[in-house]
Amino acid sequence: MMTMEDMKNEAETTSMVYMPLYAVMYPVFNEPERVNLSAAQTLRAAFIKAEKENPGLTQGIIMKILEEKNVEANFTESLLHMASDDVEEIPEPEFQDLNEKARALKQSLSKIPDEINHREYQYQNHRALEQQKKEFVKYSKSFSDTLKTYFKDDKAINVFLSANRLIHQTNLILQTFKTVA
Repeated sequence: MMTMEDMKNEAETTSMVYMPLYAVMYPVFNEPERVNLSAAQTLRAAFIKAEKENPGLTQGIIMKILEEKNVEANFTESLLHMASDDVEEIPEPEFQDLNEKARALKQSLSKIPDEINHREYQYQNHRALEQQKKEFVKYSKSFSDTLKTYFKDDKAINVFLSANRLIHQTNLILQTFKTVA
């Protein structure tokens, strides 16, 4: 016997199975409608029928095409980007507010991958800058210690080496900032 949680999971999975049909194929069907409306409607109806009889068929076809063309893509992320396109709007005037809110929500949700990827990029840049900062502090202390030692033993070569390391570290920080910007 199915629990309420099982039924909820099955409903979520079933609805997600149809998403490639709506998010990927519907926009494709819109193109031939301009040339041959009847053929486009027949093609759309055939895909809908095939998807109902074989849930996940559309996703399987798309995945196979991507695999054959050696396209490396996160299908779920790509689907989220494409899902913001309007599939169907309710034409009645009293539903226009609902249509607008649904469109705005879909636009917002479709931007999630971009926001996440941007944050990961920022996080990596922040980590790189922190690492360069630690290295700079380390070499600054080393330079200071070398100067103290120089005043005791009068060996200039160690000061030159330490100064070169500090200059190199400064250049690395500048390169990191250039990369980040």
